[in-house]
Amino acid sequence: MLQLYAAAAPHGHLDDPQVRRAAEVAVAAVERNWQRPEAGLWELEERWWTHSRLSVVTGLRALADRLPERAAERPRALADTVLAETRRRCLRPDGVWARAADDPEPDAAVLLPLARGCLPEADPSFPRTVAAVREKLSEDGYVYRFRHDDRPLAEAEGAFLLCGFMMALATDRLGDRAGAYRWFERNRAAYGPAGLYAEEFDVEQRQLRGNLPQAFVHALLLENAARLAEPERV
Repeated sequence: MLQLYAAAAPHGHLDDPQVRRAAEVAVAAVERNWQRPEAGLWELEERWWTHSRLSVVTGLRALADRLPERAAERPRALADTVLAETRRRCLRPDGVWARAADDPEPDAAVLLPLARGCLPEADPSFPRTVAAVREKLSEDGYVYRFRHDDRPLAEAEGAFLLCGFMMALATDRLGDRAGAYRWFERNRAAYGPAGLYAEEFDVEQRQLRGNLPQAFVHALLLENAARLAEPERV
C-alpha cells in the first residue's frame, strides 16, 4: 500500500487529505507491527520473513520521497530502523539475503523489493542475492520461489512466473538491460491458449500449473514492459 500511495503521488492523489491520512495510518501500522512474525504474502506459517521487511522499507522510502521534507522524516527514519534490524537478522555472512531470520536459504521473493530500490545503489548484497537466486533457484530461464528440500527443483513444484519477472526487473536495475530482456521474454512466452498466465510453469513438461489466471503475474508482466520501455539506467 505504501508503494501504491507513492506511485499515485505524481498524479496528485497524495494531495487529498483523506489519502494522506490513509498513508499515515499505514505508516503507523508498520511502526506497531514490523517486529512481529507474520505470514507474509505467500506463506503458511508466521515467521520473520525477509521479503516482508524489505518490502516495507521500499514502501516507506518511496513514500518519503513524495512527501514534504518535514513529513518525510518519520517514514524515512522508520525505513532505516527496519532495514538495520533486518540486515542484522537476515543478511548472511556472504552478503546474500536469507529467506527468513531462521532460514538461511535464498528466496526469489526478495528480488522484488531489491528491484524497486529498497537498498542504496552500491549495496553489494543486491548483486550477490541476484547471483545466488540465479545459481540456486533458476532453470532454463525460469525461477523457482525457494527450494523445498533436496529434490530437483521441478519435482517439488513449478517455476513461479512472478519470480521470473522479478528477476527481469532486478537484472535491469543492476544495469544489464540485455539480460533483463532475456528473462522477460523467456517468462513472457509461458502463456496459455487464451494468452493468460498461470501462477506456475512446469519447466520439464512445458505446461502451465497452479491458479489460472494469476493476477500478480500479469501485473509484473506489465511492470516489466513499462520498465524496459524506458531509457536504460546510467
